[in-house]
Amino acid sequence: MTETVLLVGGGGREHAMARALAPDCDLHAAASNRNPGIDRLANSVHIVDETDADAVVEAAEAVGATLVAVGPEAPLQAGVVDALEDAGIYAFAPRQADARLETDKAFQRDFMAEHDIPGTPGFETFDDASEAADYVESLERDVAVKPTGLTGGKGVKVTGDQVTHAEAADYVRDSGHGEWVVEDRLVGEEFTIQAFVADGDLRTTPAVQDHKRAYEGDDGPNTGGMGSYSDTTLELPFMQDGDYEAAVEVLEAVVDALPEYRGVLYGQFMLTTDGPMVVEFNARFGDPEAMNTLPVMETPFIDVLTAARDGDALPALEFSGEATVCKYAVPAGYPTDPEAGAEVVVDEDSVGDALLFYASVDARDGGVYTTTSRSFAVVGRSDSITAAEAQAEAALADVDDGFHVRHDIGTDALVQRRIDHMATLRGE
Repeated sequence: MTETVLLVGGGGREHAMARALAPDCDLHAAASNRNPGIDRLANSVHIVDETDADAVVEAAEAVGATLVAVGPEAPLQAGVVDALEDAGIYAFAPRQADARLETDKAFQRDFMAEHDIPGTPGFETFDDASEAADYVESLERDVAVKPTGLTGGKGVKVTGDQVTHAEAADYVRDSGHGEWVVEDRLVGEEFTIQAFVADGDLRTTPAVQDHKRAYEGDDGPNTGGMGSYSDTTLELPFMQDGDYEAAVEVLEAVVDALPEYRGVLYGQFMLTTDGPMVVEFNARFGDPEAMNTLPVMETPFIDVLTAARDGDALPALEFSGEATVCKYAVPAGYPTDPEAGAEVVVDEDSVGDALLFYASVDARDGGVYTTTSRSFAVVGRSDSITAAEAQAEAALADVDDGFHVRHDIGTDALVQRRIDHMATLRGE
């Protein structure tokens, strides 16, 4: 039987999911924007508010969906999966209560402490911004300051890195957020491992390193992610034997403590001299990390979804053994003052062997136009990070001046800096 899958979301992550699903199912989409890449892969696209549970259920019923795959975090927080379940439609994504691992950072840390999850940093939670600000201002040690809710990857301030304690305290007072987590600053190198989870079972994918800062050299404000890379193995070049396995043990501990969880569990880790520590969990694929992972996964994505729905053991995952480098093109001024409404003109024939993924754009009036978020990404795949980076960079050679790209992502120099940084921290 051919599965009918409704994909919820219209960004770069969802374009990567659509590309992985389309060859093996009858694919349809529901999103608040019209992504031209998804448009070409799906048999129908329903323009809906992705957080409107009734509208998503209506779209799923209209196409006769036998499965739903949810990309972004906002529909999870809004209870879209619960509504689909009530309508008898299986979604490979966590229910609203389980998605709190991402959508409520205070819950996340309290959950980790209660269940003795490895890699939990020291933390304090506050339900009053003034109290949180006063606490931050009183500290001598460096901390990460986080609103408890969703911020699109742009809400965290780190003292001793981005801001002073006084600046962080002012940020807390002026942000408008009421609830906060203040936790120990973690020093090391960040990496992500994404796992497929169902019925207490999980399968993990290669580690990826994302680059949050807007500008080259890791300068500028945080963004939703300017690009990322993965290596030919499960590990990244700055990792030692056992680091990947230790991070997987953290994910396993979460699933043991939350056996009803299903969908993608994303662990963002800081590799420290004490091993991997948890920066955060997400309850879905990362964006851009999905664009590194899914193109090199040789196990059909649809097989993961159907096994989860049917209560079967998840399939063992096979990967091509290629390294990947993803680079985003974003509107001028992103993330602080992005310019929306510009036409996106991409010569799709000029990207060569790289993959092109459209992200937060809108196809209308015979053209494709920018929103206030990231516009499109290219992904190089090859037998080394160096070769994959060259492939991605070549695909961006003709990018318009109205877009900004972090050209240093995946370069030999940047990767070597990561290796050297960890070697210094380890005293090597």
